Amino acid sequence: MNERPNQEEYAAYYEGYIHLVPEGNVVELLEKQAERVESAIRSLSEEQANFSYGEGKWSVKEVFGHLIDNERIMSGRLLRIARGDNTSLPGYDQDIFMSGHPFETYTVVDLAEEYSAVRHSTLLLLRRLSPEAMIRKGLVNDQVASARSIAYVITGHELHHLSILRERYNVQI
Repeated sequence: MNERPNQEEYAAYYEGYIHLVPEGNVVELLEKQAERVESAIRSLSEEQANFSYGEGKWSVKEVFGHLIDNERIMSGRLLRIARGDNTSLPGYDQDIFMSGHPFETYTVVDLAEEYSAVRHSTLLLLRRLSPEAMIRKGLVNDQVASARSIAYVITGHELHHLSILRERYNVQI
């Protein structure tokens, strides 16, 4: 899937994430991203993974936990839209999700395994969708979204957080 979504396929607040995605096949980009991210998680010591750069900021573990949660939610939306479900899908509050789950109790191995499983599931879904399903549109948080745009949002959202992990947490990815 090489064709980028157009602006009629997603809400304006996703533009920043979609813009981060380089040219190329988004499924292949997600595959390569997964290899780098899983390797980076596994390379962390527990001390590094528990690091937070400031009061009230997420730890490295929590950032990866957020990526896992977000991908689960987004891939669920992608599935429903691709299959033609016209139900308006709700948004979600990342802060409630983060306060409701103890990612600090995960080991780096736990995080790597869960990240890998979620990404593998997303990739299986994307590889089996028809071109027609990828451009199918639905509603997310009362905004139009295509299945294709959600694949790009998953990719760009992760790129955004990986940049933060490199710059503010000194995580080598």
